[in-house]
Amino acid sequence: MSRRKTAKTAAEAAPRCTVTVCRGCCCGTVKVPGVDHAAQLAQLKVEVGSVAQVRAVNCLDACEQANVIVVQPSPEGRAGGGRPVWLGLVNDPDATAGIAAWVRSGGPGLAEPPAILELYEFGPSRRVRRVLEG
Repeated sequence: MSRRKTAKTAAEAAPRCTVTVCRGCCCGTVKVPGVDHAAQLAQLKVEVGSVAQVRAVNCLDACEQANVIVVQPSPEGRAGGGRPVWLGLVNDPDATAGIAAWVRSGGPGLAEPPAILELYEFGPSRRVRRVLEG
């Protein structure tokens, strides 16, 4: 019995942005009330899943900024100067929609983020950066 590799679509084969959604000890829990956390993650998967990898992780260690979403550039975006963008306090549907629109446009290094996202951007601590870069 032979195994055939299935052909990937152009969108699946192309290097893509990665959208990392924190769902650890604070983000994605009742500690951040009034947010439909499951709907937020589902919205991102539906809106950008065809052009970006969307993944949920346990904890990004930036609990004071819950809910945290990190948008990492594609290789093409990184070549264009894009760097990971950390967004905190992403607790309303308009912010999530802004992230999705930006990622669909290319994300870091390829498209300017919507102005609303300036309100959410923050820098992780040096300790967290060391862990992520190390």
